[in-house]
Amino acid sequence: MSMAVIGLVVGMALGFAGYFGGFGAFLLVAALGAVGFIAGRFLDGDLEPGDFFRPRNRRR
Repeated sequence: MSMAVIGLVVGMALGFAGYFGGFGAFLLVAALGAVGFIAGRFLDGDLEPGDFFRPRNRRR
């Protein structure tokens, strides 16, 4: 599935949540979508847990 199709589906889900559930449901769907995206990247091997815990000033 291409990224454009995934973006379309996510946009439609957020639109439906915002229309039927209000702004709170919109935020909940957006937050859960972000968590699912990050979990998917971990499972694909694109991210590692250390990517979030490295210090910013590490330039060696």
